Amino acid sequence: MAFPFMEAVVGLEILMYIFETYLHLRQHAALKLRTLPKTLVGVISQETFEKYRAYNIDKSNLRFVKQFVTIIIDSATLLFGVLPRLWKVKSGDIVESTGLDAENEIYQTLAFLACVMYWSQITNLPFSLYSTFVIEERHGFNKQTFWLFIRDMLKGMTVAIVLGPPIVAAIILIVQKSGPYLAIYLWGFIFVLSLFMMTIYPVLVPPLYNKLTPLPQGELRTKIETLASSQNFPSKKLFVVDGSTWSTHSNAYLFGFSKNKCIALFDTLIQQCTNEEEIVAVIAHELGHWKLNHKIYSSVGVQILILLLFGGYTLVKNSNDLFTSFGFDTQPVLIEFILFQYTIIPVQHLVSFDLNLVTHAFEFQADAFAKKLGYAKPLRDALVKMQVGNLSEMNTDPWYSVYHYSHPTLLERLAALDEPHNKAD
Repeated sequence: MAFPFMEAVVGLEILMYIFETYLHLRQHAALKLRTLPKTLVGVISQETFEKYRAYNIDKSNLRFVKQFVTIIIDSATLLFGVLPRLWKVKSGDIVESTGLDAENEIYQTLAFLACVMYWSQITNLPFSLYSTFVIEERHGFNKQTFWLFIRDMLKGMTVAIVLGPPIVAAIILIVQKSGPYLAIYLWGFIFVLSLFMMTIYPVLVPPLYNKLTPLPQGELRTKIETLASSQNFPSKKLFVVDGSTWSTHSNAYLFGFSKNKCIALFDTLIQQCTNEEEIVAVIAHELGHWKLNHKIYSSVGVQILILLLFGGYTLVKNSNDLFTSFGFDTQPVLIEFILFQYTIIPVQHLVSFDLNLVTHAFEFQADAFAKKLGYAKPLRDALVKMQVGNLSEMNTDPWYSVYHYSHPTLLERLAALDEPHNKAD
């Protein structure tokens, strides 16, 4: 008797939903607390704290609904055989309607992905609209118009349509033509692709969504350039990003490849941090990530995981029982990848948890780097102002935060900065 892969996957997804709902309930209870954490008493006003509570409770309520709807749709998709019907009937009809060869796996795969992307947009759109134009609007964050929202969504779809087909076609051909070294060939392709994307992404993608203007000459620019120069950061440009066009949330980041690197500040960050030293401290934190090679370590770790992923894929790709269990009578390359992803759901959650632990450590180390440069107090002040400006979560459940958050909580970062010897040292 064949193993019931599909039923097992649905069972695992439901168990993970129950587990994550439990964590979410713990976090929801923390959000409803009416008392400020002791560290923030006197730093954040009660009025600001009440705004924070209302905003995050609204977001939490939406998360409950979205997770419930998602598990229902995902389970129904598998139990009622939507994927095999979509592959055999709908995508085949689309290819035939264009006059192309319906037996060509590449054409059918692209038609299948178009259907999946269309369905994903439909199911996610109500939640995105509600989040942007109800919750974000209600709490004073949203700056988008409806047409700007639609324009950005269409831009994302256009990028996927332009970049997706050649990548998908290449992967299918590699799988079809490769022999026993399939995993290595697939990894090599993804590695080269990632280097290519790292090169063109900062040049082509950010300008599609944001307007990047040079930071005007002045004391702030001088301080940032002096800091970057002192750390031998090969900065070519210093930009201000028009984040306020979309939202009042703030951020700063570094981008670029090799010696063509840039520093970007959200205009909202400049507005929130009225003290220039605080803005420079945020940049010092970002430079810490670069100086400590966090991106390189992360990239190497991701490449190892990708290689292991492809190795695991080669072990199950020809399993007839796996395909039959999900209702497929053929074994297309894309479907092989999708079914393999389903079978490693528990592993994916464990890997995600481990990656969060790594990024937590990296954040502490970057904070410690800024502290060594003498920016402990301005960084501390900047973190509080960004937290207040973003109305980010202040009361957090420890189980929820360690499982879900890629960054330590504000209280954890402040405690580390206040220590005589930072925990990341």
